[in-house]
Amino acid sequence: QVHLVESGGGLVQAGESLRLSCAASGSIFNINAMAWYRQAPGKQRELVARISNGGTTRYADSVKGRFTISRDNDKNTAYLQMNSLKPEDTAVYYCVLIRIGQDYWGQGTQVTVSS
Repeated sequence: QVHLVESGGGLVQAGESLRLSCAASGSIFNINAMAWYRQAPGKQRELVARISNGGTTRYADSVKGRFTISRDNDKNTAYLQMNSLKPEDTAVYYCVLIRIGQDYWGQGTQVTVSS
């Protein structure tokens, strides 16, 4: 089993920053990548950022230049640094551990950006 715990969400004003953390524990092996998804009210869940084992990153167009995904393999932790936040970034953010054959999702953390 894999257990993911997200933290760092909260309420901020537009233009401010937040850093989300995702701590992984359990059967952590054969990890292909880690990612952050988000889901806003009434919208589909979308990929925000993804980082492979080799460090290759991919971002949604809407967050490029503002968000940065990183990971600390020694700590089994992934991060999402979010700068210049906008009200449209308001959503529940989920950490995902991607492994061959199965993905594991965290419980989500709420990010609310006021205008």
